[in-house]
Amino acid sequence: MAENTSSPVNVAIDLGDRSYDILIGTGLMGHAQTYAGLPKAQAAVIVTNETVAPLYEAALRQGLQPHYAQIHTVVLPDGESHKDWPTLNLIFDALLAHGCDRKTVLFALGGGVVGDMTGFAAASYMRGVPFVQVPTTLLAQVDSSVGGKTAINHPLGKNMIGAFYQPQRVICDLDTLGTLPMRELSAGLAEVIKYGPIADMAFLDWIEANIDALMQRDVQALAHAVKRSCEIKAWVVGQDERESGLRAILNFGHTFGHAIEAGLGFGTWLHGEAVGCGMVMAAELSWRLKKVDVAFVDRLRTLIERAGLPVRGPHLHPSDNAGDYMAHMRLDKKAEAGDMKFVVIDEPGRAGVCGAPDDVVRAVIDACCV
Repeated sequence: MAENTSSPVNVAIDLGDRSYDILIGTGLMGHAQTYAGLPKAQAAVIVTNETVAPLYEAALRQGLQPHYAQIHTVVLPDGESHKDWPTLNLIFDALLAHGCDRKTVLFALGGGVVGDMTGFAAASYMRGVPFVQVPTTLLAQVDSSVGGKTAINHPLGKNMIGAFYQPQRVICDLDTLGTLPMRELSAGLAEVIKYGPIADMAFLDWIEANIDALMQRDVQALAHAVKRSCEIKAWVVGQDERESGLRAILNFGHTFGHAIEAGLGFGTWLHGEAVGCGMVMAAELSWRLKKVDVAFVDRLRTLIERAGLPVRGPHLHPSDNAGDYMAHMRLDKKAEAGDMKFVVIDEPGRAGVCGAPDDVVRAVIDACCV
């Protein structure tokens, strides 16, 4: 791990007595100061996976040792296909086997799957124990670790079983992005790009100007991308913690994307790959609903492609591809009484949620799939 040569950038999530900080910087993980001020406890439990553990478990343990008398580690299998009940139970098995009490602090060391599952376990164990997010992927740093949405998947739908449960702190150590596979880096860029069309077109301009630097893992570019993404998400979550209204805009591209993930089988496409393609489809829908012009759709498609992401959807069904997509989308969390709801771009930099006629949705799917 790099030495911590400067103070981390701090982005605050303002949720009253559930407020917390996002720390962004290099060399954070192994430093005891990073964890100062967290809830006091006898024991800490690191939840990670078999890919991340050999890379960063020792550094996290080093940072935690001055604060906790006991540090236990749970190593989960890696991948979206393991975001399920049996894997979740491995966390509960360890907590019970070690006699963990309700002051025990859980540390989620990994990507979005580890973060979601650790948060759900923390929300559930003894009806709630504290946890800290230590995201090691770009996607988790800019999106899934922030805001308190925790869940596991069901074969019929993504993130359908879970809880809103806020972490005590989020620690974004940019050094971890150096070991990220290129495919995972691109997947994270999908969630970075998302923030531009829904909230900040100046940020979209910046991403377009800096996409090559981001792809090359330039630390300054990554630091700004993570910071601005977290600022936008903090602003949204601060107004709508439980997704009753505004927060739904953060799901731009996700309705189509979740259908791709569920239809292909979780883990076939990475979440960010599905979201990237889903944003193209959602922009196409926005155009067909006469909310944006075709130049906007082309601009977004080009940027997503430059980020190394797919821009054409897969076929989920040989004879009724659109019907298969729509069946999955009717199970989306935003659906109401079986009616599909979509995040669309009302105008560049502002998003909203609306329904759409089935024939228009079919036309989008037909136009956007391989």
